Amino acid sequence: MSSAKTAISPTRSEDYPQWYQEVIKAADLAETSPVRGCMVIKPWGYGLWENIQQALDAKFKATGHKNAYFPLFIPMSYMQREADHVEGFAKECAVVTHHRLEPDSDGNLQPAGELEEPLIVRPTSETIIGEMFSRWIESYRDMPLLINQWANVVRWEMRTRLFLRTAEFLWQEGHTAHATKEEAIDETIQMVDIYAEFAEKFMAMPVVVGAKSEGERFPGAVDTYSIEAMMQDGKALQAGTSHFLGQNFSKAQDITFQNDNKEIEHAWTTSWGVSTRLIGGLIMTHADDDGLVLPPRLAPSHVVIIPITFKADDPEAVLNYCHKLADDLSVQNYHGRNVTVEIDNRDIRGGEKTWGWIKKGIPIRLEVGPRDMESDSVFMARRDKDHKDKQGVSREEFIEQVTTILDEIQDGLFERALQRRDDASVTIESKEDFYAHFENDDCGFVYAHFCGCPDVEEQIKQDLKVTLRCIPNSMHGDEGTCIFTGNPSSQPVLWAKSY
Repeated sequence: MSSAKTAISPTRSEDYPQWYQEVIKAADLAETSPVRGCMVIKPWGYGLWENIQQALDAKFKATGHKNAYFPLFIPMSYMQREADHVEGFAKECAVVTHHRLEPDSDGNLQPAGELEEPLIVRPTSETIIGEMFSRWIESYRDMPLLINQWANVVRWEMRTRLFLRTAEFLWQEGHTAHATKEEAIDETIQMVDIYAEFAEKFMAMPVVVGAKSEGERFPGAVDTYSIEAMMQDGKALQAGTSHFLGQNFSKAQDITFQNDNKEIEHAWTTSWGVSTRLIGGLIMTHADDDGLVLPPRLAPSHVVIIPITFKADDPEAVLNYCHKLADDLSVQNYHGRNVTVEIDNRDIRGGEKTWGWIKKGIPIRLEVGPRDMESDSVFMARRDKDHKDKQGVSREEFIEQVTTILDEIQDGLFERALQRRDDASVTIESKEDFYAHFENDDCGFVYAHFCGCPDVEEQIKQDLKVTLRCIPNSMHGDEGTCIFTGNPSSQPVLWAKSY
């Protein structure tokens, strides 16, 4: 147990994985379901996902993408068309083999009606969407075809952790087809940049953008780009990926078109996605030993008003004051959303209310009692500061400043996370120092020159459980010498232990 009193036990320093689970429980975000490996996302957690969806969906549509929906079930023969793809997902596939249940002689239900062809429960949709693209595309005039899908997927994980890795999870997957290679590459890079902007501007989570190594690419892709974030324990989290698929899938699925010279070509395709794993990243980037800390631009609610009525001569007057305050706050616009306000009038102790909202991470708490009402003021606390740090503010002043305060919290969370990442990032210039760093159970981000040898990369993974997270875009052209082989290196790469 922690010596200092905190709302979450164990603390981050005592047991980080268990702390993570306890934050989710205390914030009432999600819980494990009766189905092994799956989760139930509760309203506060789903509110986060809805805000993630809303923000990203607007960015997708602003760049010309349209939403559609494709089947949950994929014929096994479709998966087999692209060899690298099926090999990459084969061990994670859930398979439907029967289409009904019938009672046996003891009255117990048994699968019956075997399917002619087994169906894969969607692990990702390149193959089924590729089939539809092959029907929709005839000419270069039909492209670019820019499609996004909000859906659930199933990847049969045995070792699960809420939000980070579950057998079923929610995500979006973009799929596009283009007439030229250059157009498809531009799309791939555009989407990873959109993810990076979203992570930093909305999640307040700094990321490194770059290409994956050959061994870490999406199965069947020519190139994969990712955003990599550092969690508070120094481990990396892959928070979003964008894949240039070349013509691999279009050849496997016969996605052809007639070009402007009336010649038949295969289309160039991409895919890209983020998932509810972002919520896990948000928790591990910002939460503290008192619970969740939410960046205001994604918080399900921005402000909670806690009426203090137990000593009030006229409790109804205090409540009316709080409702009027909530109405006045709710018309304030904050980055395209109205300020969202909760009024907590539950019949429980005030301390229990306060700590409940601290653990849920709501950005601003207001306490309003008879004295505050008489002076036309509120007692304000911010989640990014110590829970004892409260101040009186006039009602009018708070209404005028609420969006500015929310931005201060948002920007402060980003700067705090950026400083933490920078403090835990090092450049290493020898193999010996590299191994010593990770063998001492140190984490953080390590930048080191590497020649790209797959055997060396695999050996490092086996020896240290360290992976090459990405080849950072920001370091292109910084040539040097590989610290492992002595061969020329075009630039440093990012290494880390990861989730």
